[in-house]
Amino acid sequence: MTRTNRLKYTSVEICAGAGGQAVGLHNAGFKHTALIEIDKDACQTLRTNIARNSEWDGCKVIEADLKDFEAEELGLKPGDLDLLAGGVPCPPFSAAGKQLGADDERDLFPTMLSLVDDLEPKAVMIENVRGLLDPKFAEYRQSIVKRLEAMEYEVCYWDLLEAKNYGVPQLRPRAILVAMKPRYAKHFQHAKPEERELVSVGQALHDSMRARYDAVAGDHRAELAFKRWYEKALEGVAPTVVGGSKKHGGADLGPTRAKRAWADLGVCGLGVANEPHEMKDAERDLFASAGPKLTVTQAALVQGFPEDWKFHGRKTAAYRQVGNAFPPPVAQAVGEQIYAALEAAAETEQSTGAALP
Repeated sequence: MTRTNRLKYTSVEICAGAGGQAVGLHNAGFKHTALIEIDKDACQTLRTNIARNSEWDGCKVIEADLKDFEAEELGLKPGDLDLLAGGVPCPPFSAAGKQLGADDERDLFPTMLSLVDDLEPKAVMIENVRGLLDPKFAEYRQSIVKRLEAMEYEVCYWDLLEAKNYGVPQLRPRAILVAMKPRYAKHFQHAKPEERELVSVGQALHDSMRARYDAVAGDHRAELAFKRWYEKALEGVAPTVVGGSKKHGGADLGPTRAKRAWADLGVCGLGVANEPHEMKDAERDLFASAGPKLTVTQAALVQGFPEDWKFHGRKTAAYRQVGNAFPPPVAQAVGEQIYAALEAAAETEQSTGAALP
C-alpha cells in the first residue's frame, strides 16, 4: 500500500486506535496534526511508528479521554483544519451489543460533532459499524445529519463500505459518513469509492507464512504444511478480524462461526501465534491439526496494515489493537475522494483568481 498523493492537507483524528485510519489517510495525502487516543498501548504504538518515519514529523499523539478533551488544546483556529476524522466507539450500535445508541454512555458522536463545531474543518469523515445503518437508528442518523447541516456541512454520503472491495482480504463492513463544506462538497464524487480487485488470504499472507515455515525448515513437515495451508487460503477472504474486549479472555480469531470460516482457509483460530523470532512451540503455532495460527503481524496484514507497522504491548494487547482497527486501504480509498475534492476546489479558486464562496 503506497502513498498516492503529495502530503498537502492537514488532518486530526480522534479515537485513533493503533493507526489504521491514520495510515490510510496518510497514504491518501493527509499530513496528521494530531492523533487522539485513550488506550496507552495504542498510543505507544502510534508514537513508535511515527518516530520511525520522517513523513509523520509534527504529528502529536495525545493520550486523552475524548470527553475531557478541549479543541483549544490543538492550537488550531476555526477553519484551519482540512479534515477531522475518527472512528467513534462502535458498542452503542453493534449487533453484538445491546444497541443502546444515544443512551449508551460510550456514544461519542455528540463529542465528535462538538469538535466539528469548534474546529470548522473543511471535511469530516466518521466510521462505525454497519449496525448504525439499521432502521432502528434512522432517527438518530437524521439528528446527526441535521446537526451537520446546521453547521453548514453537506453530507456527501453515509454508506456501507465492504473492506474486501478495497483490497483487504476479509469481510469487514463499515458505515462511513463523509461531510464537507458546500464549496468543497460540490467537487466530491458523491458515491462510494471505486471497488478494487479482490485479494485472498493466501495472496496477502504468502510471503509471511512462507517465512514462518522456512524458519523451521529442518522439520520435514514444513513444506507439506505450508502447501496445505496455501491451497486453502487461496480460496477466499477471511471473516472479520475481531479485537474482543479487555474484560474477556485472551486473543483468538472470534466466535465459533468465525473459527470455522478460518478453518476453511487453513488457519487455526484457537489463539494467536508468537512471532517467528519468539516462537517456542512449533506444534502449537504451525503444526496444529487445524493449520497454523496467525501471528499479530499476520492479523495486521489481513487488516491491510503495512508489514513494518509495529504494535506495542504484550501479544493479547497488540492483537486487540489490530482487531479493533479500521483497515488502512478503506480509509485510503475514502481519503483519496476527499483529497480530490479539496484539490478540485483549490484549482477552481486558482483558475478564477477569486476566493471560494
